[in-house]
Amino acid sequence: MRNALLIVGFLALAIGLLWIGQGTGVIRWPPSSFMIAQLQWAGYGAVLGAVGLILIWQGRR
Repeated sequence: MRNALLIVGFLALAIGLLWIGQGTGVIRWPPSSFMIAQLQWAGYGAVLGAVGLILIWQGRR
């Protein structure tokens, strides 16, 4: 169970960081993404990243 929490947590954190980067316009990959420069997606990414951090924290306890 711990390994599953860590894996899901790290994936959620990585995807959240990608969404933050795309939403703020820092990451422009892939070029045809509808999320580029849309601050709404930066907010979603922040929430997903926070969930990922909580899962990582729980998996390491």
